[in-house]
Amino acid sequence: MKSIARAVIAGGLALTLAACTSSDADPEESPPSAAPATPAGPELETTTVKALPGTEEAPFDQPRELQAPPGWTVSVWARVPSARLLAWTPDNRVLVSRPKFGDVIELVPGEGDAAPTQRPLIEGLNQPHGLAFHGSTLYVAESDQIDAFTYGNGKLSGKKVVVEDLPDAKSSDLKGAYAHALKSVAVSKDGRQLYISVGSTGNISAEDRDSDPERATILTAPAAGGDPTTFARGVRNGTGLAIDPDGGVWTAVNHRDNLQYPHKTDIDGDGSPDNGDVIQEYVNDHPLEPLAKLTQGRDLGWPYCNPDPDLKPGEKDSPLGYTKRPLVNDDELNPDGSKLDCASLAPAEQGMGAHSAPLGLSFADVGGDYGPGALVGVHGSWNRKPPRPPEVSFFPWRNGTLDAQQTLLTGFQLEDGSRWGRPVMAIAGSDKAIYVSDDAAGAVYRVTPST
Repeated sequence: MKSIARAVIAGGLALTLAACTSSDADPEESPPSAAPATPAGPELETTTVKALPGTEEAPFDQPRELQAPPGWTVSVWARVPSARLLAWTPDNRVLVSRPKFGDVIELVPGEGDAAPTQRPLIEGLNQPHGLAFHGSTLYVAESDQIDAFTYGNGKLSGKKVVVEDLPDAKSSDLKGAYAHALKSVAVSKDGRQLYISVGSTGNISAEDRDSDPERATILTAPAAGGDPTTFARGVRNGTGLAIDPDGGVWTAVNHRDNLQYPHKTDIDGDGSPDNGDVIQEYVNDHPLEPLAKLTQGRDLGWPYCNPDPDLKPGEKDSPLGYTKRPLVNDDELNPDGSKLDCASLAPAEQGMGAHSAPLGLSFADVGGDYGPGALVGVHGSWNRKPPRPPEVSFFPWRNGTLDAQQTLLTGFQLEDGSRWGRPVMAIAGSDKAIYVSDDAAGAVYRVTPST
């Protein structure tokens, strides 16, 4: 492996799905009730999911309902088993990555409301995940490299490996132990730089910060090819990766699980301080999942610092907040702050409830009551009791940054905690509809706003 230069500058520290895994094999639990709703947006209404002809197999062999904005409709547009991240081609086709099958599927829209035709655009890849276009160039993130292809008329040509030797389960030093091997990729507005998410090897694998190449990072590399450098670190699993309207780089992060209680107070009522204990009541809402704008050298703190949603830290039933919340010392790895000064790190611009497991991230103008903003596929928790429901979230774009989370589409989780679907990514189409991938239901939905 070519040595990756540590571009995290000294001043960077002052600038700023056990795991919430993004793999296809997320562990599942089905506790008896649903988790609280995410922060309020416009009031949603129940709509019945319409299965287009040929899409009616389970889970759509029975009526399914979702909550969506008033007047919006949701259709099962295509059935794509294990559908993950999405991208539009220059000629208005939808690409769907499938790490489980090693391929990228092409969906060609039909006339009107007809289901699209589909075929594999490329096969035989190593866990392809992230997809990004700049002009006619398609970048595909395999688990160990980034490929560039020339796209035209539904065909790919001229494959070039532009970033190689990325760490994955086959890396000799990891010996097959890699919880977050899937990579995401984004390309700068001018097309010159790539940004690549490299997840951590585990829940609290502190050695990732000292590895070569450094893991739990967002790397950057010349789009034409070359050795990557570290752009931002302490990013446990920044699967959500996208460029904002002004050219800024954003990531939506799966943060750690089973967080130890950090306060010397009694939260479980046994009369003794609970710091250092793993208490489910605390784990349920800690730490929050960051949605952060990255700059060269930014550090999001993992695993030594945790973004804290508590507005009254140390108090039982503290109210929670998700905008610009401070980072606090991890009680297990950094109790005295000697590993990293958490107070010196800039808080993430926004956040989501703990164990939301955000995956795909895109920027779009949703229109209607929403306007421009970020769409996030919230995959839902595995170790929260009760589980946090999957949803498609929207963060309004205001004054050059993102505002607080709103729920755009939900209802994939039943009252008993079981799920019939799990959204992965949402992207806007030129037809003003939103297209949503779901790897649990094996579907791509077409969500049509009211006119």
